Amino acid sequence: MTPAHLIATLLGVGHIRPAPGTWGSLIALPYAWLLHVMGGFPLLAVGILVSIPLGWWATARYTAGGPDHDPGEVVIDELVGQWIALLPLSYAAWSMQIPILAMWPGWIAAFALFRLFDITKPLIIGWADRQGGPWGVMLDDIFAGIFAALGVMALAALYHGVL
Repeated sequence: MTPAHLIATLLGVGHIRPAPGTWGSLIALPYAWLLHVMGGFPLLAVGILVSIPLGWWATARYTAGGPDHDPGEVVIDELVGQWIALLPLSYAAWSMQIPILAMWPGWIAAFALFRLFDITKPLIIGWADRQGGPWGVMLDDIFAGIFAALGVMALAALYHGVL
């Protein structure tokens, strides 16, 4: 296996069937927790900023010359999107100095909303998916993660009586 294959498939997680995207999103959760525990919100944000170009590179190399620009086993994009969906939780836990796992309902919401938006691809998410190439692969999940993060914040506001 090449480094691009290992990165694009998250060390082979993308080869798990059925639903490799869901497996990629699930494996992103403990990695996000680890980054948060090691360095809080700033380290998770840096992890996202590093993973986007790394994911683009790995996807470009892995799919080069192949017929499919977005094969199912490429799940680095799910890791990025899932981490974006978790950013509001990481920020709240980090800024209020509370354990991030105390926000477990938010973890469930972030996972469910990200998968919902990634699968259904509404609005700009679908547009990004249709762009093709490695940026299209990464961009639709970035947008799905942003939509999910906004949903997590809205649900938290509802739960805490802000809305």
